[in-house]
Amino acid sequence: MDHMISNGVLTVSEEEKVKNEPTQRQRAAMLIKMILKKDNHSYISFYNALLHEGYKDLAALLHGGIPVVSSSDGKDSVSGITSYVRTVLCEGGVPQRPVVFVTRKKLVNAIQQKLSKLNGEPGWVTIYGMAGCGKSVLAAEAVRDHSFLEDCFPGGVHWVSVGKQDKSGLLMKLQNLCARLDQDESFSQRLPLNIEEAKDRLRVLMLRKHPRSLLILDDIWDPWVLKAFDNQCQILLTTRDKSVTDSVMGPKYVVPVESGLGKEKALEILSLFVNMKKADLPEQAHSIIQECKGSPLVVSLIGALLRDFPNRWEYYLRQLQNKQFKRIRKSSSYDYEALDEAMSISVEMLREDIKDYYTDLSIIQKDVKVPTKVLCILWDLEMEEVEDILQEFVNKSLLFCDRNGKSFLYYLHDLQVDFLTEKNRSQLQDLHKKMVTQFQRHHQLHSLTPDQEDCMYWYNFLAYHMASANMHKELCALMFSLDWIKAKTELVGPAHLIHEFVEYRHILDEKDGTDCENFQEFLSLNGHLLGRQPFPNIVQLGLCELETSEVYRQAKLQAKQEVDNGMLYLEWVNKKNMKNLSRLVVRPHTDAVYHACFSEDGQRIASCGADKTLQVFKAETGEKLLEIKAHEDEVLCCAFSADDRFIATCSVDKKVKIWNSMTGELVRIYDEHSEQVNCCHFTNISSHLLLATGSNDYFLKLWDLNQEECRNTMFGHTNSVSHCRFSPDDQVLASCSADGTLKLWDVKSANERKSINVKQFFLNSEEPQEDLEVIVKCCSWSADGAKIMVAAKNKVFLFDIHTSGLLAEIHMGHHSTVQYCDFSPHNHLAVVALSQYCVELWSMDSGLKVADCRGHLSWVHCVMFSPDGSSFLTSSDDQTVRILELLNNRIFQSRNAHKTTVRHIQFTADGKTLISSSDDSAVQIWNWQSEDPFFLQAHQETVKDFKLLKNSRLLSWSFDGTVKVWNITTRRIEKDFVCHQDTVLSCDISSDGAKFSSTSADKTAKIWSFELLSPLHELRGHKGCVRCSSFSVDNTMLATGDDNGEIRIWNVSNGELLHLCAPISVEEGASTHGGWVTDLCFSPDTKMLVSAGGYLKWWNVLTGESSQTFYTNGTNLKKIHVSPDFKTYVTVDNLGILYILKILE
Repeated sequence: MDHMISNGVLTVSEEEKVKNEPTQRQRAAMLIKMILKKDNHSYISFYNALLHEGYKDLAALLHGGIPVVSSSDGKDSVSGITSYVRTVLCEGGVPQRPVVFVTRKKLVNAIQQKLSKLNGEPGWVTIYGMAGCGKSVLAAEAVRDHSFLEDCFPGGVHWVSVGKQDKSGLLMKLQNLCARLDQDESFSQRLPLNIEEAKDRLRVLMLRKHPRSLLILDDIWDPWVLKAFDNQCQILLTTRDKSVTDSVMGPKYVVPVESGLGKEKALEILSLFVNMKKADLPEQAHSIIQECKGSPLVVSLIGALLRDFPNRWEYYLRQLQNKQFKRIRKSSSYDYEALDEAMSISVEMLREDIKDYYTDLSIIQKDVKVPTKVLCILWDLEMEEVEDILQEFVNKSLLFCDRNGKSFLYYLHDLQVDFLTEKNRSQLQDLHKKMVTQFQRHHQLHSLTPDQEDCMYWYNFLAYHMASANMHKELCALMFSLDWIKAKTELVGPAHLIHEFVEYRHILDEKDGTDCENFQEFLSLNGHLLGRQPFPNIVQLGLCELETSEVYRQAKLQAKQEVDNGMLYLEWVNKKNMKNLSRLVVRPHTDAVYHACFSEDGQRIASCGADKTLQVFKAETGEKLLEIKAHEDEVLCCAFSADDRFIATCSVDKKVKIWNSMTGELVRIYDEHSEQVNCCHFTNISSHLLLATGSNDYFLKLWDLNQEECRNTMFGHTNSVSHCRFSPDDQVLASCSADGTLKLWDVKSANERKSINVKQFFLNSEEPQEDLEVIVKCCSWSADGAKIMVAAKNKVFLFDIHTSGLLAEIHMGHHSTVQYCDFSPHNHLAVVALSQYCVELWSMDSGLKVADCRGHLSWVHCVMFSPDGSSFLTSSDDQTVRILELLNNRIFQSRNAHKTTVRHIQFTADGKTLISSSDDSAVQIWNWQSEDPFFLQAHQETVKDFKLLKNSRLLSWSFDGTVKVWNITTRRIEKDFVCHQDTVLSCDISSDGAKFSSTSADKTAKIWSFELLSPLHELRGHKGCVRCSSFSVDNTMLATGDDNGEIRIWNVSNGELLHLCAPISVEEGASTHGGWVTDLCFSPDTKMLVSAGGYLKWWNVLTGESSQTFYTNGTNLKKIHVSPDFKTYVTVDNLGILYILKILE
């Protein structure tokens, strides 16, 4: 009757009524009488219950009378699940019920009750318990309910198997989820490039496309992983660690799952496996359940064995009682005792001829599903033979199988992976070598194509197998191959490859540390391009590397071969003259570097991080001076004293320590904080040293190095203190907190002076203040102490210290989070670390970005200027500290300037006359050798630009919609064309001087004759402002470019559209030209066209297809200057970098 109750056919009171009958016969009669009064589903449930309880003969008598259920309710006749539920769960990736399944109705109801309490609002329901206790099955069962889904989650259910992940692995999980939620690609055609972007994408998809849906996160290990999903969703998660939700906000409910089944449920599982009534099970069944403590996974494993060998009850019981297995402890949260025993028995009972095949599975990684084709290659067997072997393992519950379309994917449970790894440790290297050797026999790297079943596996795990096989030479050849990088990044993006370079760095450095550095740098600098569509030409990117780089050598070799076949490539001629910002890169730590700082004299650098050490090295050479095992847990911050005699460190272990900076001797230990200490900073004047520290206990403390106890404790913050800094005169201490405030404290009295609510700058009318979380990350004082810079979320603020007024606000973009910032000690430059692994320099005066510094392969935690402001350092999760020098900027000023900003300037051919235009409505003409300047004034609004014509004529165009022809000699207007209703953005002149073109913000272009005041042709079709135009050399064609990145080519004689160079559409309407099309130029033979915008593109005029793309370091290219032979190109980006490019021949 348990089965019928779980199906909702019988109630508990009806069950009691049946049980109260005095005899077995009367109980059966009462049950049948009840069933006859119910519907067809009751009959079906009764039939299934007879089968499950082992009454096959009775079930056979009823089989002919099984009713056909009408399609209106869509219920499955066997499982009792409606077609609606099946569809929702299948689309959401929810696993099916196990082959042998027993209900745990009480737990399922508890989960549903907790989910109902969310009431459609964001929140968390956690199912937690030991490994193997059935958490995932329970999570899936909770949503296998028609009315529950319709009432609570009409938007659907989405299942994600998470497991233990690093950041690149988590990004891949998020990418896959976003792709599943946006299958029609209505939101985006490219995957998110980092976790922050993925989190934001997921939030939008869940809010707009899948409202009122449930996200199920299976097997969560780490609290930081949950933060990626903390975006206003309803979430059900399974975990072995109850505390994982401590890191997230919102309502939280917990459903604990006991580690083992009750005796009756466990017996039911065994009875279903061996097809016996529970009452007929032998005594050994009870003893087996007692020995394994009712572990669902162990009971299932032994049940599967007994299904094939039903007479071995005593044998399996004896194995459990007597066999002593070494406990596997990969994590403190594991308890594998019962599982190990059951798995060992299962492996031993395999047929002798397939045991070695199971041993080969020891090299499969956790959470990895392996296509059958991979194992065909490994074992040199036909597909059918391999499937037969693997099915044996599946039948014994030693392997799991997923069907992906027509193919099968096989995977091991985490605990099985650990078991096999430990059992076969001595063979692992040879097993990995076998996998690589077999791959080399069957595949060539260049022959792998995405349509091959095993393609993705090799791209993701070939390097892992090579490293594990100790095949260092082969690994270096693979990782230092531009072909491999191209193929892998095109298929899976750059994140996984960058992770591999970090993970296998110790091996790759053995061949040539310089080569490894070259490829890492190449991936880091171009990672933002390698994740986009259309995929960039990686050979062209490689040609931008320095000539000494192995990347460049391979790219040049490939380019020369392809040039012979008609491919276009460009050499950056002057790149060797570009000074590299990175002066020094050191790798002092074996794990993430959380903080680094200069000594006051700028000669030394101290760094600390996740490896619990403090490192000190020379700033000029990177030579190590000290290495100290500083704390018992991660070291979060370090600081030199003003006289450079001491270094302070603080840690997750709640301690603050003072060290002699020269000898490494421990001077003091302070342990008054009750939570981890996040920051420490010394006063700037050495006459009286004070140290400030901030902690997760919400307190700031001041320490006098001459005293053993804290001098002052500062109360006021209502959440963790994340950062603190003394003012230049040491009178004020600034502190930042997760409570959303910046506070200023009087150092002498330790009293709070003022508090600035940074959180208010992120509020909107839709979100209540109490629901908004704003962590103020860090702060930095200006050199004069009058201003303070503050970083929070994706913004940097500049405040006036005296008035608390906001002076400036810089928005870093929706997908960026500011990790750290620092003010230059001598000017208004600020260095900012962002979440996309990059560092940027900003002018706080103008609010403009000055430089973009890439190179780190992971999160940048800290940035800091040197005391003289000539360089700055960065520290990162990629285990490196980088020192970067600032380029000297030369500033030129005009002696005779316009009254407003000068926009354009040009000499006449004889060099005697200088023509300029500005933001006013005049054009200035100046014979700089002999005369004062004069002005051509007739435009009613700002002059946009001008061009020189023959015979002392000049063409000017303006925001007033007109184009005017001037005689420079007479200073008079000769022709006045009223061209557009909106701003004229550009003009071009045909080579014969007879025609000109005009383009406008009104989204049109026009072709004019100088002889007529009305246009020859009006060119319509652009959907954005038409920003530029260019005549072909033979004057037969006109190219126009707009703000959407679209280029159109027109017939000059009749105004018809000839070709459309239209980039593929991408998310949010962004142009794949990287922005506006700002300039165009035809080749002399009119077969090619080059365009400028966010970067440079070359086009085949006949086909409208892109021939090549050159990505500049900066963006917003205004002009492209082309040599007469169309082989040399010059442009400048918004960072001021000059590019001289030549076609490779």
